[in-house]
Amino acid sequence: MERALSNCRACPGKDSILSVFYVPASFCPYLNMISGSLYETSNLERGGNNRKKKIEEFSRSSREKLVQSKNKMFSKFTSILQHAVEALAPSLPLQEDFVYHWKGITHYYIETSDDKAPVTDTNIPSHLEQMLDILTQEEAERESGETGPCMEYLLHHKILETLYTLGKADCPPGMKQQVLTFYTKLLAHIRQPLLPHINVHRPVQKLIRLCGEVLAAPTENEEIQFLCIVCAKLKQDPYLVNFFLENKSKRPEIKSPAATEGVMESVLAPDTGQPQADHPGQPQAAAAASTSSPTNNNNTNNYNLVTSLLNLTKSPDGRIVVKACEGLMLLVSLPEPAAARCLTENTELCEHLTDRLVSFYKALPPSMDPLDIETVESVNWGLDVYNLKEDAAVFTGKRALISFLSWLDYCDQLIKEAQKSAAAVMAKAVRERFFVSVMEPQLMQTSEVGILTSTALLNRIVRQVTSEALLQEIVYFLLGEDKEAETAAAIVQNPLRHRLIEHCDHLSDEISIMTLRLFEQLIQKPNQHILHSLVLRSLEERNFLENKPQEEREPLENGQPHDAVDLEEDPLFGDDLSPDSRLSGSDWFGSSPQHSPDHAKSDGKTEVHKIVNSFLCLVPDEAKSSYHVEGTGYDTYLRDAHRQFREFCGICQRWDWRGNPKPLEKCNLDMPFFEGHFLKVLFDRMGRILDQPYDVNLQVTAVLSKLSLLPHPHLHEYLLDPYINLAPGCRSLFSVIVRVVGDLMLRIHRIPDFTPKLLLVRKRLLGLEPEGVTIDHSTLLEGVIVLEEFCKELAAIAFVKYHAAASASP
Repeated sequence: MERALSNCRACPGKDSILSVFYVPASFCPYLNMISGSLYETSNLERGGNNRKKKIEEFSRSSREKLVQSKNKMFSKFTSILQHAVEALAPSLPLQEDFVYHWKGITHYYIETSDDKAPVTDTNIPSHLEQMLDILTQEEAERESGETGPCMEYLLHHKILETLYTLGKADCPPGMKQQVLTFYTKLLAHIRQPLLPHINVHRPVQKLIRLCGEVLAAPTENEEIQFLCIVCAKLKQDPYLVNFFLENKSKRPEIKSPAATEGVMESVLAPDTGQPQADHPGQPQAAAAASTSSPTNNNNTNNYNLVTSLLNLTKSPDGRIVVKACEGLMLLVSLPEPAAARCLTENTELCEHLTDRLVSFYKALPPSMDPLDIETVESVNWGLDVYNLKEDAAVFTGKRALISFLSWLDYCDQLIKEAQKSAAAVMAKAVRERFFVSVMEPQLMQTSEVGILTSTALLNRIVRQVTSEALLQEIVYFLLGEDKEAETAAAIVQNPLRHRLIEHCDHLSDEISIMTLRLFEQLIQKPNQHILHSLVLRSLEERNFLENKPQEEREPLENGQPHDAVDLEEDPLFGDDLSPDSRLSGSDWFGSSPQHSPDHAKSDGKTEVHKIVNSFLCLVPDEAKSSYHVEGTGYDTYLRDAHRQFREFCGICQRWDWRGNPKPLEKCNLDMPFFEGHFLKVLFDRMGRILDQPYDVNLQVTAVLSKLSLLPHPHLHEYLLDPYINLAPGCRSLFSVIVRVVGDLMLRIHRIPDFTPKLLLVRKRLLGLEPEGVTIDHSTLLEGVIVLEEFCKELAAIAFVKYHAAASASP
C-alpha cells in the first residue's frame, strides 16, 4: 500500500485533508464534497460571537462529548476512504499487505494521543480482520501443511505475544475483545497445526489465564469461544495438552508498570524486518527445547485451561455456563495420563462438581411427594428450559429438583466421557463429598417423612446414572464392598446397607414400597457387585441342599426323592387338586424337547413341564379368579418373560457367571446356610402376602420376579426349582409359597361367599367394576389375587429360561 501511495498523484488543493490519499480523478468530486463539508463545519465552529457564546455555555463534559463525536465521525470517513483506496489501488504481494496491516496497528500506538477512545473507533479491528483474511488466503493457495511467508512473519515476529500484551492492557478499551476474537478465528480457520509452535502455544497459554478472571465480564462471550476452540484443537491432537500443563514452580509473570512499558517499547520498536529475539533470561535454545519437548509430567502442574473454564461455569449467563461445561467435557476425555492426573489433583474440578451438587440438593424442600420425584420429566444437562410460574403450579420444589437432576446428569456424563483414571477419581469424590457426607445422614434419620423423601431421591438418582464409574461408587456406598459369604451375625457391619434392607420391611408401607423400588432399580443395573452382594454370595456353595450322601438317602418313589415336595401327596392339597386344574404338556409345550418318564434328567435339571405345572397348580381352584376375566391368561406372562429375560441376558453377558451349577463335590455343604439379609426380608414379606396391602405385595413380587429372571444357575435353582432337596431348616421361594397356600386353605372356609367376593375384588382392581360397598377381608382377597398372578409369572419365567437353555445347548 505504501509503495502504491508513493507513486500517487494528490488531489487538487494543496492544503486539503485528503491530499495524502491516492484516488482516481473520477473519485475527486466525492472527496471534494467531503472536504468542503469538513471546511464548512470548521467555519461554523469558528462562527460569530453569538455562536461562540453558545459554545462557551456548554459544560466541560459536553465539549468532550462533542470532540469525541467529531473524532468518531472523522474515523469513519478515513475508514471509508481507506477501503476505497484498497479497492482501487494495485494489489500488493500478500506478505507486504500483511506487514502493512500489522504496521497500521503498531503505528496507532505511536501516533495516538487519545488512549481512552474505544477500539471500535480505530482501524485496528479492520487491520486484524484483513490479517486473518490474508493468512487464510495464503494457506488456501499453498500445499497442505506448507507454511507461507505471512505465517512465518506472524510466528517469527511474535505477533501473538504482542497482541496478548495489548489485550491484557485492554488498550485501547475493547482491545481484549478484539484479541480474543483474532486468536479464536486464527485457530479455527487455519488448518495447519499451530499450537506446537512456541510462539503460538505460549501466548495462547497466557491468554487463557486472562479468561474467567472477572465474573460477568463484557468479554465473557469471546472468552468462552476462545477456550472452546482451544479445547477442540486439543481433542483433535491430545498430545498437545502437555503444552498447557504449566509447572507451578515457574516464575510468575511480571505485572509491574515498568515491565509493561518495556514490553510496549519492544512492541512499538522500529521493525527491522528481522525476527525478534527472545526476552533476556529465556534464550532461543531454551525456547526450542520447550517446543520440542512438552512440559514435564509431574504432579506440580497448573492446568489453567480447566481453571478458566471452571470460573466461567459460575457465569450468570446460562449460555456461557453450557459452553464452559462442554469445554470441560472435551478436556476430561483426553487420553493423556499426565493431563488426567493434573485434572483431578491440581484443579478444583472435583470440588466444583460436588459442591454444586450438594448446593442443589440442599435447595430441595425437606419433604416432597415421592410420586412427583419419580414422574418428573427426564432432564438433560444444557437443555433445561423452564418457566418458574409453571413449575411452581405443578408442585413445590419442581424447579429445584430439575436443577439438581440436571447437574447430576452433567456429572454423570462427564464421568462417563472422562479418561478412566480421571473418571474413577471424580466418581470417588462424588461418593465421599455428596453421598457419604450429605445423603447418608438423610437415609439414616428416624423421621419417616425424611426417610421417604431421601429414599425417593436416591431411587431417582440410581435410575438416572449411566456411567460405570459413578454407578460402581454408588453401589459400594449402598451395599459395601464385601464379597465373602454373608452370615447372620455380620449383617449389621454395614449400617447403611442393613438399614436400607430393613426399610423393605418398615412399619410405614410407603417407606417399604419406595425402598423395594430402589432395590428393583439396582437389580436391573449393569453392575455385577449388586447381585453378588445381595443374593449370589449366599448361594455360592449351594449349602441350601441336603448334605446326605446318595447312599444314605431314601430311595426314589415315582421318580422323585421321598422327601421332595409333591403337590398330589401334600396334605394341604389332598383331593382338592382336580386333574382338570392341571395344564397338560400338549397345551403349552408342543415345541418342547422329548421328556423322559423320570422326574429328573441325567444332568440334574428338573423337567420344565413339571416345574411349570407345580407353580400353576399351587393355588387351589376355589382361590383362582383369573379364568373368569379375559386377558389375564398365562400367555401374557410368557411374552413379558421372554422380553425381560432377553434384556437381562444382555446386561449379564459380560460377567463371569458360570453356565452350570457348581459341582456338589466342590461345594462346602457343611457350612451353615444363610439366605442373606435381602432374601430373608423378601421371603418374610412373601410369607405375609395375605395380610399386607396390595401395593406392598405387588412390589415384593416384582423384586422376586426380577431375581428369578437372572441367568445364574444357582439363583435359578434356588428360586425356580420346586424339587430341590432342601437341607433341614432351609427354605426356598417355592417352600415359602407352599406355606402361604396352606394358610390360605385354612382361612378360605372361614369367609362366606369367598369366590364371588374374590371375583368382585379382581374386577375392581382391573377397573371393570366401580368401587362400592366395602368388602370384608379385602386385604386377604387382594393377596390371593397377587399370589395367583405371581405363580403364573414364575411358571412363565421357568418355561422361557428352559427354552433359552435348550436353544443354546448343542
